[in-house]
Amino acid sequence: MSLQEFLPTPRFEEYQETFADFFTLDRRDDGVLLARAHTKGGPIQLSVQNHRALGQFLKIVGADPENELLILTGSGDEFMMDSDPEGFELEQDDVAHWAYEYAYKDGRINVSSLVNDLEIPTIGLVNGPGFHSEILLMCDLTLCSEQARIYDLHYGISSVPGDGIHSCFEELLGVKRAAYAMLTGQSIDAKTALAYGMVNEVLPADQLVDRAYRIADHIMAQPRTIRRLTTQIIRRPWKQRIADDLDGGFGIQMFGHLAKGRAVHSREHIASRGDYVREGRTLPFD
Repeated sequence: MSLQEFLPTPRFEEYQETFADFFTLDRRDDGVLLARAHTKGGPIQLSVQNHRALGQFLKIVGADPENELLILTGSGDEFMMDSDPEGFELEQDDVAHWAYEYAYKDGRINVSSLVNDLEIPTIGLVNGPGFHSEILLMCDLTLCSEQARIYDLHYGISSVPGDGIHSCFEELLGVKRAAYAMLTGQSIDAKTALAYGMVNEVLPADQLVDRAYRIADHIMAQPRTIRRLTTQIIRRPWKQRIADDLDGGFGIQMFGHLAKGRAVHSREHIASRGDYVREGRTLPFD
């Protein structure tokens, strides 16, 4: 008998409760986990708190050997179009501290954990318009609702687009399209996202989850080891992109963030950039 025992692994019932304020979790008997991110039961509103919770959640999911496939999406008819009214008070009170804690550290963990800490297949569902959609676009497969619009608001709110969405856009769109999207705040509709290769399928919003489960059934038909090792092949481009881009991009963004000496994540800033998306405009200046 070994002189030591295995440490306990996370239990679904426990972290289902722990993350209840951030994710609604359902897991089938075969280990297919559906996670719906939310704020008070509705669409996600960006905050320091849910920004941190995402990385913590992904690490827990990856550490639970009972999880075999993750379906990740949002709640309601938008993915993230707003900011929690008081969700950045900490940043405003101490911008130097939270520029590192919230933005640099937590942000890098979020993207890195999705790619590196999960050794199970992932399916992202873009349930509606929103920014910071990289966490869904960087899943192994991505399905998109017909109403979804994908955009990067950073440049439009005087922030450098270096916190992961830049890596995602450059990998999926290529250099010229990514530059256009980041500098102009282009709102990419579902049909264009499919044509650009950002997503795999476009469906009515109410069909996304059912379709994801059908794809999950197909993936789950193969042996566990084959499923998990295949993800390592699929994710090699993302791992390389993260190794090359992520730390440097975040560092540049944080330099710009601190150089201004003020917070940029206010609800007013974020909501103002989303107005043109809700109005169906492709660009904010047209």
